[in-house]
Amino acid sequence: MSERLTQQLRRDLGVIESYAALIGTLIGAGIFKVTSFAWELTGPSVILGYVLLAPAILATSVAYSVFLSTPLGKEPGGEYTHLSRTFHGYGLAFVGAWLKTISYIGALAYLAAAFGDYLIELFGGAIPKSAAMPIAMASLVFFYAIHVAGVRWFGRLQVAMCALLGVSIFVLVIPGVFAIKMSNYQPFITHGLGGFAAALPPLFFAYAGFEGLAQTAGEVRDSTRSLPRVFFRGILITTIIYFLMSVVAFGVLPGQQLRAAAAPMSAVAGQYLRGGTWIITLGAIMAILTSVNATMLVPSRIGVMLAEDGLAPQWIGRISPRTGTPIVGLTITLIVSLLLLGSGRVSLALNIAVFALVLLYFLHSIALIYLPITNRELYQSVTLRMPRGVQLFAAILSVLAMGTLIVLMVRDVEMLKLLAFWSAIGAVLYAFARMSSRA
Repeated sequence: MSERLTQQLRRDLGVIESYAALIGTLIGAGIFKVTSFAWELTGPSVILGYVLLAPAILATSVAYSVFLSTPLGKEPGGEYTHLSRTFHGYGLAFVGAWLKTISYIGALAYLAAAFGDYLIELFGGAIPKSAAMPIAMASLVFFYAIHVAGVRWFGRLQVAMCALLGVSIFVLVIPGVFAIKMSNYQPFITHGLGGFAAALPPLFFAYAGFEGLAQTAGEVRDSTRSLPRVFFRGILITTIIYFLMSVVAFGVLPGQQLRAAAAPMSAVAGQYLRGGTWIITLGAIMAILTSVNATMLVPSRIGVMLAEDGLAPQWIGRISPRTGTPIVGLTITLIVSLLLLGSGRVSLALNIAVFALVLLYFLHSIALIYLPITNRELYQSVTLRMPRGVQLFAAILSVLAMGTLIVLMVRDVEMLKLLAFWSAIGAVLYAFARMSSRA
């Protein structure tokens, strides 16, 4: 009997690399861009928005921690793997995996473009704006080469970039606390509860993608024990960082100036760091690149599980015996993201990204609720030391929170059309895959 695809992945990642993957994904372009954008909707109460979303995200992560503490925690696939094994069906899980893949490829193209723009901003016009696209494409090729070389290189690079990011956050926050002007927080909520509610979906973008850590399950040592801890602690650390950064940002610089700034956090640091804003801009670049690095990993690992289940050609999930990486899947990810980036139609994939992820979080928490009923054997294999009552409370809280976000998002008709379009394609691909597997 031939070795399973997932068993050919190499467990070269440890706890430190897992924290770097999670925190590097979360503290990406979101906190550096979304904070100032959300100010238009609700003012400085953006700070409260980050705090309010944190319990919902932590509750949503409980389902991932529970599933990753079972034997499924040794394989990639994330929601696809967990949903299909819980409900003994592949249709819904396949379409969800398809939407997630589209979302991540769209995010990859967006982040690469953001890196090109930010790098030009850093050099203050020394690099022509026409170089933004070549820079963005070169960044994708660079990280593709890192991933092809082996997952250990992904981990090492992620840790190094997160270290630089951590230094820049420290330099921003600590001196910034002493430069806060309380008058900048007034008025705290500028457009009432309606504006505050409208700001939550874009603020959620800063947290979206935390679940990508589950895709490393086949390559982390002692994954069923370490990953559940990393999820909780990593999200908690990130929430504290979000809170401190937004408190400093709105306390130091009036919202109007923060919104108008091309590099918001650099503009904040410029108020109290004379000649030291470069470290903050470098941190913003590291935030973007850590997200690019982590995002590059996800689609290919989903491809491995789909190939494992016979719902994608075996060659898509093929693992290189030399590097232990799914080179074909990574190559497809690179090509599609380059084409999307060059076409200028990133919004076709990106606009559904947050909605698709929220929908998956919603379904994933429902799976946790039904797990003892639909798959008793899998439920009995859970090793996470958390009472079932706490699991249920977290799952219900997540369902309510994600359901509320879904209601807030469905007002965007264009986004719903895109979601229906990509979902229909996913359904067709699933039908074709089922027919091929039967044949």
